[in-house]
Amino acid sequence: MGYLPDSNSTLTPAGTTAVTGLIPDLITRIPWPRWVLIVAALAAGVLAISCLLCAICCCCRRRRRRRKKQPQDKEAVSLGSARSSTTTHLVQPDMENLKSALGSPQQWGRLQLSLEYDFGSQEIRVTLKQAADLKAEGTADSYARVSISTDARRRHETKVHRGTLCPVFEETCCFHVLPTELPSATLQVQVLDFKRFSEHEPLGQLSLPLSTLDPQHVLECWYQLGPPDTATLEQTGELCLSLRYVPSSGHLTVVVLEARGLNLGLAESYVKVQLMLNQKKWKKRKTSTKKNSAAPYFNEAFTFLVPFSQVQNVDLVLAVWTRGPQLRAEPVGKILLSSRASGQPLQHWADMLAHARRPIAQWHRLQPAREVDRILALQPRLRLPVPRS
Repeated sequence: MGYLPDSNSTLTPAGTTAVTGLIPDLITRIPWPRWVLIVAALAAGVLAISCLLCAICCCCRRRRRRRKKQPQDKEAVSLGSARSSTTTHLVQPDMENLKSALGSPQQWGRLQLSLEYDFGSQEIRVTLKQAADLKAEGTADSYARVSISTDARRRHETKVHRGTLCPVFEETCCFHVLPTELPSATLQVQVLDFKRFSEHEPLGQLSLPLSTLDPQHVLECWYQLGPPDTATLEQTGELCLSLRYVPSSGHLTVVVLEARGLNLGLAESYVKVQLMLNQKKWKKRKTSTKKNSAAPYFNEAFTFLVPFSQVQNVDLVLAVWTRGPQLRAEPVGKILLSSRASGQPLQHWADMLAHARRPIAQWHRLQPAREVDRILALQPRLRLPVPRS
């Protein structure tokens, strides 16, 4: 007798096995919903693809690094050889290179200035901007001295900038030069180290022919300083003096100490000390006469009564006079010390006011008498009529 097939059982076709229904059976046995299984499968696929991409990128990077290592090693060897050769030249240079380096103007520093010519007043305007890389032992109290070849008596000195090798001047001075004299004129700038009790040390010098100047334009440029010309530093004499001011009592004490470099021969020399108020002669004194000496020693003190309210309006003028065999007195040079002065005299006057009750001594180079008189614009005292008795 035959059996009837069960309705719950599935028929398996001939030639197939029951293994093909294993995965659907497992899916049907998992209690999770089908959408969760689909999301998990997609996440697994994305993770597998990302891991594969990361592996490929790492392989590519390794190959690139291997390719770059070989030329880098070669460059490192060449750089090492170049450094060693450079060090050898610096330690033991050739004599020709050494001489050229020592004689180069760069070791004296640089100077920045501007030049402008005014056809109306026939003056050339020189503006000293700044200096850089000055050569000195340690630091320097630097200042600049400007002159022009067409008028040797006229010169300008800047303020003293203490403790710096890169001073910033920002000062302007003018020189009268005719248009016909421009091609042959030469501008001379000396940079010096200020020394209070000894000779000032030259740091560098610039000689600029004005033939290279275009009068139609303003020229502003950096210039290399050359070695200083020490032969031109001692053309005029010098005077050493001390200043002391007491604001409470109004006593201004001037001590004329000594002079040097006067080149007087057998002439007699003395010093006139003159005090001016509001551009008018006020008080004056005179030292004793020294004979047969180019470096006379005076050491004479003079005291003036100057109220504190008038100290800014006072001009102190010291003049060195000489009297020859014909008994004719002539001024060798003058020094102006006041708030209207410039350069070292202005610095000396400012130090006296800043350090009250303390004597401040300093050497000063004599200026041409006409130049000082021009700065002062001397106005003689008015002689009032006296009524007759």
